[in-house]
Amino acid sequence: MVKELLSLFAIALTFIAFVPYIISIGQGKTKPHVFSWLIWGGATFIVFLAQLSDGAGAGAWPIGVSAMITLYIAFLAYTVRADVAITKTDGFFLALAIAALPCWYITENPLWAVVILTTVDVAGFAPTYRKAYKHPFEESLVFYGIMVVRNIMVIGALENYSLTTSLFPAVSAIACLVFIVMVRFRRFKTG
Repeated sequence: MVKELLSLFAIALTFIAFVPYIISIGQGKTKPHVFSWLIWGGATFIVFLAQLSDGAGAGAWPIGVSAMITLYIAFLAYTVRADVAITKTDGFFLALAIAALPCWYITENPLWAVVILTTVDVAGFAPTYRKAYKHPFEESLVFYGIMVVRNIMVIGALENYSLTTSLFPAVSAIACLVFIVMVRFRRFKTG
């Protein structure tokens, strides 16, 4: 019962983080990078499937919800033309994310897909880091702070602890924390 409650709390945090972020996109205050969100959404959905296959149970639920919302944000970013500048590097990371599925199929081990997708997820931060470095006031730090807490809750809700089930939320929490520190530093420096 505790795992399910942690999972439900993590899902609630997911909505608490994403709803204002989505509203701020509609208001033009937040301008997400479409490719980052597309990569994150696809990678998160595949990680969700890998976690389920490794017995993550309730701990996987917030990851699945997050995947759906993240793909929706990619769609919004594209439709409002927030930041659609696509570099060759962005295309490379999208191709790498897509390559995780055949790797999982060939090795018959979801861990390899999770390792690839966790790497891709962190690399998918590159366009957002690049944009936020130049324009540090165009991102919501509250969103990323909530995502740090949410990912800690996800780890607590896992019903099976393994590298396959815990790597992605742990690394995601760290990546969000590093992002927050970088943006705060840039905001301080640029006034």
